[in-house]
Amino acid sequence: MTAAPQLVVHHDKDLMAQAAAARLITKIVDAQAARGSASVVLTGGRNGNGLLAALSSSPARDAIDWSRLDLWWGDERFLPAGDPERNVTQAREALLDAVPLDPARVHAMPASDGPYGSDVEAAAAAYAAELAAAARPEDHGPVPTFDVLMLGVGPDTHVASLFPELPAVRETQRTVVGVHGAPKPPPTRISLTLPAIRAAREVWLLAAGEDKAKAAEIALSGAGEIQAPAAGAYGRARTLWLLDAAAASELPRELYRPASA
Repeated sequence: MTAAPQLVVHHDKDLMAQAAAARLITKIVDAQAARGSASVVLTGGRNGNGLLAALSSSPARDAIDWSRLDLWWGDERFLPAGDPERNVTQAREALLDAVPLDPARVHAMPASDGPYGSDVEAAAAAYAAELAAAARPEDHGPVPTFDVLMLGVGPDTHVASLFPELPAVRETQRTVVGVHGAPKPPPTRISLTLPAIRAAREVWLLAAGEDKAKAAEIALSGAGEIQAPAAGAYGRARTLWLLDAAAASELPRELYRPASA
């Protein structure tokens, strides 16, 4: 039995990004104090990149020991390295190039011009192997127990590159899959699966804007994960929805208390 998701609603997307960045800094610092290092799974899109930009401009960012942080990705567009549409390219611009990360601990998903060429299945399998190599005995599975795994929620309820009804959202054995025929460009992607997502201690779902309101309402109303992948994304210890008022506009008010921000 998984705990019910917690919801925090902020006045607008900028406040949401700033508050989420502050929350993430605290979570990373606490994990590093407790275990020596921390691991975070990043998400792309406007909300994921907005959070990273807010973190970059936060005076508290230097509280993090960046050399003891592992960064992973929930999904990636299968495009050439350095392509401006790749999540890792956007993350580098928003934050990563400005902080002293250990390059060996920045685990980008393979590019389409990398060692696996255009074979997205081989690229996905390689990322699964990288995750498995990083997992420790106490993780009890083929992926590390991420401290925080962040996901943007699409207007169709997709998370990572798990789209409603497509084969990837039905995957129960593999941790990483190649995605073909995604309904938004580019059609070929790499994605963590729901079992890998659920290995995280905390899963944070980010949704801002009126175009996300229906998706949030569907995912939080008991929909099935095949029809609404966001409904199947939850953490071992906590599942947190971070929304702005527009994205929360179709939710029953009893589900949340507006944040003070």
